[in-house]
Amino acid sequence: MAAQSQYAELARQLSAIGAVKRGLARMLPAECPSGSAAVLTLLDRHGEMRMSRLAELLAVDMSVTSRHVAHAAERDWIERLPDPGDKRSRILRLTPAGLDMLDELARRATEMFAENLKDWSDEDVGQLIVMLARLRDSFGDCRAHHPTRTPLET
Repeated sequence: MAAQSQYAELARQLSAIGAVKRGLARMLPAECPSGSAAVLTLLDRHGEMRMSRLAELLAVDMSVTSRHVAHAAERDWIERLPDPGDKRSRILRLTPAGLDMLDELARRATEMFAENLKDWSDEDVGQLIVMLARLRDSFGDCRAHHPTRTPLET
């Protein structure tokens, strides 16, 4: 078990991750703000779902989720289909245009990391990936990792 001082330093270092998240937000195309990117990412990871489930995964209320969904639907990145089990509800599903936007977001994120970590060795990047995955797993995050896309977490 690590010393308390190490846990305190870990907390300080993780609070600085905000700079990385701000970098990810800056690389988003103007037409795809972070809320829309999060909607697309979660639908890609979890498949089609109701808006209530999406709100739960986003950890925001339904009105915020509804705005993000409306923005993505207006750009034809997602479709809202009638839920066969409950005619009052809608099922959200990615469209081919949404998958294209996800590919663009992944490309931009990859370029951003490549530029900012260009002085890191492949081994260093690999170790960071392994340790971040281990940290995430230690917290039992319910959002499963998608192996083919760069995550754009909220």
